[in-house]
Amino acid sequence: MSSPLVLIVNGPKLNTLGTREPEIYGTTTLAQIEEMLRKRAAELDLDLEFFQSDVLDELIRAIRGARERAAAIVMNPAAFTHYALALRDAVEEAGVPLYEVHLSNIYARETFRRHSVISPVAAGVVCGLGPAGYVAALEAAARKLKGNA
Repeated sequence: MSSPLVLIVNGPKLNTLGTREPEIYGTTTLAQIEEMLRKRAAELDLDLEFFQSDVLDELIRAIRGARERAAAIVMNPAAFTHYALALRDAVEEAGVPLYEVHLSNIYARETFRRHSVISPVAAGVVCGLGPAGYVAALEAAARKLKGNA
């Protein structure tokens, strides 16, 4: 029997982590975050699939496709957090638990960043923990999948 699949989705500009505004997002790269998640997923007996795009419709397709094969989603929607209602609708349609992640504390930043259209349809939200937030979200997904959430 195969392990449950968790889809890790990253939105615009997250492929530039490590060099983009390190005073806000830190110096850890997306590849390093993915490696952290791979290690923790192995301990949790989860399979992972990674997807990153700067293009909204590609993210929507990835989320919609999760319904067929993923047990949960961990997503950092980045700038799409604040206005992408179509992405929110895709999350709702997917029918699998989604954990929203933000490296920075969006509530301590500019006013427009303090609102998420994704949060109301997310199973959980983690923000302000840096790369460790991804691990926390993965662990929350694992608990939910094991019936311990």
